[in-house]
Amino acid sequence: MRAPALVVLAAGMGSRYGGLKQIDPVGPGGEAIMDYSIYDALRAGFGKVVFILRKEIEQQFRQSIGARFEQSVEVEYVFQRIDQLPQGFVAPAGRTKPWGTTQAVLAAESAIASPFAVINADDFYGAESYRLLAQHVESGATTHALAGYVLRKTLSDFGAVARGVCAVDDRDMLEGVVERTCIERDGSRVKDTSADGKVTELTGDEIVSMNMWGFRPEIFAQLHGSFARFLAQSGADLKAECYLPATMNELIREGKAAVKVLRSTEEWFGVTYKEDRASVVASIRRLIQQGLYPARLWA
Repeated sequence: MRAPALVVLAAGMGSRYGGLKQIDPVGPGGEAIMDYSIYDALRAGFGKVVFILRKEIEQQFRQSIGARFEQSVEVEYVFQRIDQLPQGFVAPAGRTKPWGTTQAVLAAESAIASPFAVINADDFYGAESYRLLAQHVESGATTHALAGYVLRKTLSDFGAVARGVCAVDDRDMLEGVVERTCIERDGSRVKDTSADGKVTELTGDEIVSMNMWGFRPEIFAQLHGSFARFLAQSGADLKAECYLPATMNELIREGKAAVKVLRSTEEWFGVTYKEDRASVVASIRRLIQQGLYPARLWA
């Protein structure tokens, strides 16, 4: 069986962060967060990296990031475009951004011929999570997979975050993901505040999705169907996006997909806000001091 591939969602600009945070250096050798993701993935046995980009950032991205890996692993670049739609659909006039993470994964279809993982470019997931995904897809399991994190290990000290709170059965199978978009600490507990002001108390021990998935290649046919249904219902909305968790919810509900939740003990970190960067730099330094990473990843 071919080694699994790593699909990196790197097409987005960090609106809250205020820049192209995917290539912001956080390591002592100028490494970005995704350097550590790719380093961990290669150690876990992944054999190819597919970057999903917007065409306008390609040159900067290749020079700043891609050139580091092209000598040591197979790398392919694919592009997410507004007009990249199923037959019979046309982007409405005035649409200025692509259609979300489901469409982004579909953009990688031509580059994938093996089981694969999907990650966000600006999230640090930890080495264990890549090992868990690699072991799952290499085991020949017929289910897809999701790396699940403990909510309290994924929060920011500088503002609210959006997280997919998972419903998991007693066999660790995913029953669904509820997107909560304003989660923050509330003393020793955690709360989410909805757009209409409703507060939901959380314990902090909930399992959440950080958009780290493991898929078998047959997922593409299912994503095509879901994306077409989304366009039929919401394609005229200039801001509507087809998010991967919502798509997987639909497929699970309809009995078309089964997803195993792989519980990771790693502490996620990322740069949702500019103020998070100093904490990320400190976390990387601490992991290096513990001997988990070399001071220069690609020396």
